[in-house]
This record gives sequence, structure tokens and C-alpha cells, in this order.
Amino acid sequence: MTQVRNVAVIVGSLRKDSVSRKLAKAFAALTPNLKFNIVEIGDLPHFDQDLESDPPAQWVRFREEIAAADAVLFVTPEFNRSVPGALKNAIDVGSRPYGSSVWNGKPGAVISQSPGAIGGFGSNHHLRQSLVFLNVPLLSQEAYVSNSWSLFDDQGELINDGTTEFLRAYGQQFSAWIETIAPVAATAKAA
Repeated sequence: MTQVRNVAVIVGSLRKDSVSRKLAKAFAALTPNLKFNIVEIGDLPHFDQDLESDPPAQWVRFREEIAAADAVLFVTPEFNRSVPGALKNAIDVGSRPYGSSVWNGKPGAVISQSPGAIGGFGSNHHLRQSLVFLNVPLLSQEAYVSNSWSLFDDQGELINDGTTEFLRAYGQQFSAWIETIAPVAATAKAA
């Protein structure tokens, strides 16, 4: 029997009632063999290398939460064909100081969403580009959720059967991916 893996969830939208947050919660509910923790990014001061010698408490908290996780899941909207600025800032904060990136070797997955038909394609690919550079082994299956604003009821519950089944299958693939990569990452970290 495999151990329960802890997954840090980074939600790209800061809005309290964001569709990305609803999607992350629905995904977690459909993937009960993993333990999910949404790591907040809205309070992170903008990355500034001048602050590295005495990092803000929010940076320290964020880095510790990511470092403690076995894997990372990004759920994000698309802003101007790219990732939201707060998400990019979080990636930068976690990648520093040089040589101490909390992202290094952590298995990851990306789910993008948009109210339009292409499901956040631009944000998904921009995010994947940064994560590959940071040595985050990503699940190769890409996940785009289109027409996302119509998928939830007024209480924030997922009401679309097709999306439910897609997320359930994606969760199974992500779980298997974590089990493939996590032991390798742990061995490399111990070395």
C-alpha cells in the first residue's frame, strides 16, 4: 500500500470566489487518495533579490509549505494569454535563493481553466515552460477546462458530469505520476 502523499495546491486566482479555487476543491474531492493543502499566494510580497538576506515572513512560510509537500498542483486561469502575476511571483519566490529552489524535483501537474473555449491554453503552456526550467517533473497529460464558469452551481459544487469524470481520471493519473517520481525525488534529496 502506498503512503498518502501531500500535495501543495497553488491557485492562480486571488479572488475568494474564483473558479480556479472551486476547481481545485472539486479535484481534491475527486482524488481522495491524496491529501491537498491550498498554499495561499496573495500575501507574498513581490520578489526582490535585495530582500533575500532577510526574507519576509510570508516568503519563509510559503517556501516551507511547498518544501513539506510531496508534489505540487497548479490550478490557474489565464490572464492575457499567460499566468496571473501573483502566480508568477509565487514561482519566483519559491525558486530562490539560488540553489535552494523548493520546486526542484517535485512531481507536478497543471490544470488551467477559462470561461472561453480553449481552457486557458496560454497560461498552461507558459506555466509549464517555467516549471520545466525549475526541474518540476510534470504529468505529461495536459488539462484544460473550458467554459468553466458554467460548471458550478451557486454553492460552488461541480455539476458537469463530463468534467467530473475528466478530473477523476486526471487525479488517478496524477496519483500514479507522484508514485513514479516521488521516490526518485526523495532519493536525490537524501544524496
